[in-house]
Amino acid sequence: MIIADTSIWIDFFRNKLEESQIFIRLIENDEILMPDVVAGELLQGARSEKEVRIIKNYSENLKKTQNDGLFVSAGEYSFKNKLKDKGVGLIDAAIIMTAIKSNSKIWTKDLKFKNHLDKELIYIPSYYIIRD
Repeated sequence: MIIADTSIWIDFFRNKLEESQIFIRLIENDEILMPDVVAGELLQGARSEKEVRIIKNYSENLKKTQNDGLFVSAGEYSFKNKLKDKGVGLIDAAIIMTAIKSNSKIWTKDLKFKNHLDKELIYIPSYYIIRD
Protein backbone atom coordinates (compact mmCIF):
# COMPACT_ATOMS: atom_id res chain seq x y z
CA MET A 1 0.00 0.00 0.00
CA ILE A 2 1.05 3.57 -0.66
CA ILE A 3 0.31 6.72 1.28
CA ALA A 4 0.33 9.74 -1.00
CA ASP A 5 1.13 12.72 1.17
CA THR A 6 -0.45 16.11 0.76
CA SER A 7 2.15 17.29 -1.78
CA ILE A 8 1.19 14.50 -4.18
CA TRP A 9 -2.55 15.15 -3.83
CA ILE A 10 -2.11 18.89 -4.37
CA ASP A 11 -0.10 18.34 -7.55
CA PHE A 12 -2.67 15.78 -8.71
CA PHE A 13 -5.62 18.12 -8.12
CA ARG A 14 -3.79 20.96 -9.90
CA ASN A 15 -2.92 18.71 -12.86
CA LYS A 16 0.79 19.18 -12.12
CA LEU A 17 1.64 15.62 -11.12
CA GLU A 18 3.97 14.24 -13.78
CA GLU A 19 3.12 10.73 -12.64
CA SER A 20 -0.65 11.27 -12.71
CA GLN A 21 -1.26 8.17 -14.83
CA ILE A 22 0.59 6.10 -12.25
CA PHE A 23 -1.38 7.72 -9.44
CA ILE A 24 -4.71 7.08 -11.18
CA ARG A 25 -3.73 3.46 -11.80
CA LEU A 26 -2.78 3.03 -8.13
CA ILE A 27 -6.16 4.45 -7.09
CA GLU A 28 -7.97 2.17 -9.54
CA ASN A 29 -6.04 -0.84 -8.19
CA ASP A 30 -6.96 0.08 -4.60
CA GLU A 31 -3.31 0.58 -3.64
CA ILE A 32 -3.62 4.10 -2.18
CA LEU A 33 -4.34 4.79 1.48
CA MET A 34 -5.65 8.20 2.45
CA PRO A 35 -5.16 8.63 6.19
CA ASP A 36 -7.50 11.10 7.89
CA VAL A 37 -4.50 13.29 8.65
CA VAL A 38 -3.82 13.77 4.92
CA ALA A 39 -7.51 14.38 4.16
CA GLY A 40 -7.58 16.89 7.02
CA GLU A 41 -4.60 18.80 5.63
CA LEU A 42 -6.20 18.90 2.19
CA LEU A 43 -9.53 20.07 3.60
CA GLN A 44 -7.80 22.78 5.61
CA GLY A 45 -6.33 24.17 2.38
CA ALA A 46 -9.47 23.78 0.26
CA ARG A 47 -10.48 26.93 -1.61
CA SER A 48 -14.12 26.12 -2.37
CA GLU A 49 -17.02 23.87 -1.44
CA LYS A 50 -16.39 21.97 -4.70
CA GLU A 51 -12.83 21.16 -3.56
CA VAL A 52 -14.19 20.06 -0.17
CA ARG A 53 -16.63 17.67 -1.89
CA ILE A 54 -13.88 16.22 -4.11
CA ILE A 55 -11.52 15.66 -1.20
CA LYS A 56 -14.24 14.12 0.97
CA ASN A 57 -15.25 11.82 -1.89
CA TYR A 58 -11.72 10.47 -2.18
CA SER A 59 -11.40 10.22 1.59
CA GLU A 60 -14.63 8.26 1.90
CA ASN A 61 -13.82 5.86 -0.93
CA LEU A 62 -10.14 5.03 -0.44
CA LYS A 63 -8.82 2.48 2.04
CA LYS A 64 -8.60 3.54 5.67
CA THR A 65 -6.09 2.83 8.40
CA GLN A 66 -6.54 2.39 12.13
CA ASN A 67 -5.88 5.69 13.89
CA ASP A 68 -6.10 4.69 17.55
CA GLY A 69 -3.30 6.40 19.43
CA LEU A 70 -1.81 7.73 16.20
CA PHE A 71 -0.81 11.15 17.46
CA VAL A 72 0.59 9.79 20.71
CA SER A 73 2.79 7.30 18.86
CA ALA A 74 3.68 9.99 16.29
CA GLY A 75 4.72 12.36 19.06
CA GLU A 76 6.85 9.68 20.67
CA TYR A 77 8.42 8.75 17.31
CA SER A 78 9.12 12.43 16.65
CA PHE A 79 10.74 12.83 20.06
CA LYS A 80 12.94 9.73 19.66
CA ASN A 81 14.05 10.78 16.19
CA LYS A 82 14.31 14.51 16.96
CA LEU A 83 12.05 15.30 14.01
CA LYS A 84 10.95 18.65 15.44
CA ASP A 85 14.57 19.78 15.47
CA LYS A 86 14.78 18.81 11.79
CA GLY A 87 11.69 20.83 10.83
CA VAL A 88 9.41 17.81 10.49
CA GLY A 89 6.07 18.47 12.19
CA LEU A 90 3.59 16.27 13.98
CA ILE A 91 1.42 15.79 10.87
CA ASP A 92 4.36 14.32 8.95
CA ALA A 93 5.28 12.20 11.98
CA ALA A 94 1.68 10.91 11.96
CA ILE A 95 2.02 10.01 8.28
CA ILE A 96 5.24 8.15 9.08
CA MET A 97 3.54 6.25 11.92
CA THR A 98 0.61 5.40 9.67
CA ALA A 99 3.04 3.97 7.12
CA ILE A 100 4.88 1.96 9.76
CA LYS A 101 1.67 0.59 11.32
CA SER A 102 0.12 -0.30 7.95
CA ASN A 103 3.33 -1.59 6.36
CA SER A 104 3.00 1.01 3.62
CA LYS A 105 5.32 3.30 1.74
CA ILE A 106 5.10 7.09 1.51
CA TRP A 107 5.00 8.97 -1.77
CA THR A 108 6.03 12.59 -1.25
CA LYS A 109 7.58 15.44 -3.16
CA ASP A 110 8.31 17.38 0.03
CA LEU A 111 12.09 17.14 0.19
CA LYS A 112 12.30 18.32 3.81
CA PHE A 113 10.00 15.45 4.74
CA LYS A 114 11.50 12.91 2.33
CA ASN A 115 15.06 13.56 3.52
CA HIS A 116 14.10 12.38 7.01
CA LEU A 117 12.33 9.18 5.98
CA ASP A 118 13.95 5.79 6.32
CA LYS A 119 14.66 4.56 2.81
CA GLU A 120 12.37 1.54 3.21
CA LEU A 121 9.43 3.91 3.77
CA ILE A 122 9.89 5.85 0.52
CA TYR A 123 7.76 5.01 -2.49
CA ILE A 124 9.36 5.71 -5.85
CA PRO A 125 6.83 5.53 -8.67
CA SER A 126 7.44 2.87 -11.25
CA TYR A 127 5.79 3.35 -14.55
CA TYR A 128 3.00 1.06 -15.59
CA ILE A 129 2.67 0.26 -19.25
CA ILE A 130 -0.40 2.19 -20.27
CA ARG A 131 -2.25 0.63 -23.18
CA ASP A 132 -5.06 2.37 -24.99
